[in-house]
Amino acid sequence: MRPMAGRAISIVSRIVFILCGLVSLVTAVPYAIMRGIDLPYQREWIIFVVGLAIVGGLSITIGLLPASWIAKVCKKNPNDARVFSTPLKWLGVFATIAYIVGVGAYFAPHSWNLDPQLMLALCPMYLIRITIDLPATPIFFLLAPMNAAVYGALGVVVGYVRFAIHKNRDL
Repeated sequence: MRPMAGRAISIVSRIVFILCGLVSLVTAVPYAIMRGIDLPYQREWIIFVVGLAIVGGLSITIGLLPASWIAKVCKKNPNDARVFSTPLKWLGVFATIAYIVGVGAYFAPHSWNLDPQLMLALCPMYLIRITIDLPATPIFFLLAPMNAAVYGALGVVVGYVRFAIHKNRDL
């Protein structure tokens, strides 16, 4: 029964890694489109586009790589459930924090004058918040989950890097 659980974690992890990577790539599109508009903080937007594309591409690549290749880099047995469960835990932590930040950015009063560069780095979907005034429902069910998926993809990358560096223990 143990191999079945490992296979289920592997399949679910791969699907989640690919979905988070795709959301990260889709999130980069508004930054690329809005780059030409004369906004005071648009000069550095190429950094966001490149960052989102790299994280999304890596997450998708990790989701599509054979388990034996991933295990070889991490110096683990391909049947070891930690090869997929550890990065999945990191994805969950990053996604939860990012969802909270996304919802928090919505409830922050305009009088706080949040720095757009900082908020765009913390919450990529904040771009939509500063261009369109949306009600709470799309924030809770669309923008904050997309923000969580972007940072979930980052969690996958960080999880695998830490897992490969710290070969002897589960992080």
